[in-house]
Amino acid sequence: MSYSMKWNLESIYPSVNSTELEEALSKWEKQIPELGQTIAAWDPEQDKPDYNKMKLILDSLNNLQPEISEAGMFINGTLSADVNNGKAKTLLGRISVLYSELSTVTVPFYKKLALVSDEDWQSLLSLPEFEEFAFNLNEDREDAKKLLSEKEEALLSKLAVDGFQGWEQHYDTLVSKIEISVTDKEGQEQLLSAGQAENRMYNDPNPDVRASLFSKWESAWGNQADLYADTLNHLAGFRLTDYKAHGIDSFLEKPLKASRMKKETLDAMWQAITDNKDPFTSYLSRKAALLGKDKLGWQDVEAPVTVGNSEPKSYTFDEGAAFIIENFRKFSEKMADFAKMAFENRWIEAEDRPGKAPGGYCAELPVSKESRIFMTYSNSPGEVATLAHELGHAFHNHVIFDLPYLKQHFAMNVAETASTFAELVVSDATVKSATSNEDKIALLDTKIQNSLAMFLNIHARFIFESNFYREREKGLVSAERLNELMEEAQKEAYQDSLASYHPSFWASKLHFYISGISFYNFPYTFGYLFSLGIYAQALESGSNFEDQYIALLQDTGSMNTEDLAKKHLNVDLTSTDFWVKGINIIKEDIQTFIELTESYIPE
Repeated sequence: MSYSMKWNLESIYPSVNSTELEEALSKWEKQIPELGQTIAAWDPEQDKPDYNKMKLILDSLNNLQPEISEAGMFINGTLSADVNNGKAKTLLGRISVLYSELSTVTVPFYKKLALVSDEDWQSLLSLPEFEEFAFNLNEDREDAKKLLSEKEEALLSKLAVDGFQGWEQHYDTLVSKIEISVTDKEGQEQLLSAGQAENRMYNDPNPDVRASLFSKWESAWGNQADLYADTLNHLAGFRLTDYKAHGIDSFLEKPLKASRMKKETLDAMWQAITDNKDPFTSYLSRKAALLGKDKLGWQDVEAPVTVGNSEPKSYTFDEGAAFIIENFRKFSEKMADFAKMAFENRWIEAEDRPGKAPGGYCAELPVSKESRIFMTYSNSPGEVATLAHELGHAFHNHVIFDLPYLKQHFAMNVAETASTFAELVVSDATVKSATSNEDKIALLDTKIQNSLAMFLNIHARFIFESNFYREREKGLVSAERLNELMEEAQKEAYQDSLASYHPSFWASKLHFYISGISFYNFPYTFGYLFSLGIYAQALESGSNFEDQYIALLQDTGSMNTEDLAKKHLNVDLTSTDFWVKGINIIKEDIQTFIELTESYIPE
């Protein structure tokens, strides 16, 4: 089967220049003020005991929000695929205004919910129209208690368009200008985008190519370091000012709330990882020996390992797709059928070409009840795992799209659970597909790299962001200091086991520049370890697993994290015991890698 590597966005809107998109934007620009008038006139006291008008307001929100979200994904997707699309850049600003205006008009609604007496609130939640949304409505009501006045919230929301969100868009513009020069095998100079250069830098089997690209990569970001520092400082500054205005004392409060998890859970997870890093540093030391180095440089950590007569495993896009579908089917017919449909319907933008944004993501289309996946595919096993990761996100979206919209909003950390579970399925399958010890070593290396990223790289990001926010609370942080903080965090997370580090990582990593949420790091580690528990359960459950797994995913939009884990896995996330069990699974892979590679260490 041959699949297209370019996605289909035209089924959403014909183009960013289309009449259909313009008419939709104009419609929402009219509907939002009308909804604001309805909310302003709504009186909960007069609406009880049936709260029919409240039901109409919620219905309006549940129509408007997904429609605007889908248009925003279309515009952002267009820009991701072509970072120089001027019309998409303009429309991104316009859709940001719509988000802001919708947020502004809904503030009075949520503030009125907060003022409803506890007795009346319980009566409201007992009504059939609202009972199944009790968790979500209680969340909205609690959040509303910290809202400022309507005028203040409206002003903050409007300022965020050209301030908070504007800085995020500014970062995207800066990244679109990144070009890195390389010389191909024919001696011709070629300019790579940031995404292309990053793929080649980490995956090229030639250490000289990796080192050369890494040097150019550092220079490319370092040359504009002051601009990235300004952007990061102002994003964080706006966020901290907003927190202070809303009485939020800790910069971790909102990220934890966005993940619906307790600080005790986060602390237990990081403590378990900190206490169990020795196997990972042993793996890095062994990999360095296999590559003929005393210590690995940063650019070598993800480099492929080949021993004996083995060659780096390669999968064309079609081969990767077939491998994913085949191995999804071993766990879930529905996952496999879904992935096949996604490939056939061109939901995936994977082509390696200039002009694309770096990184990858999966975006939901709540109106179309579809998803779109963005990435730049290379033929390595790691890229097959990444593709599976994004398809895991898409499957999560797929199984909740039939739920009411209020119950579709799952937290950041469990968002990374379905994705890392899908990635685990494929990574494990690649190792099992090995026909020799030499091939198994290479594939184990790829699998371990993923856990290494979750336990060391992500930990470094968390340490950096925590320390950055502590310093940012006191004032601006210079580019030079950001480099220092990044390198210090990497040395702490990797236990100083590398020969060189990536001080400008803070500039090159998109996740630090997302205005919607900070600390987009620990959810990955959470999702990875949580998915290990699910994976172990899947291996034990056999044929019963599929329905159990889907039930868990469908609960992610209406439960906090600790309750979700207790209900579906019967575990306590605030205890290090659960996290250590997941880490121990990876330790077994590392031990196998160490044993298999013993005879291949150069004299």
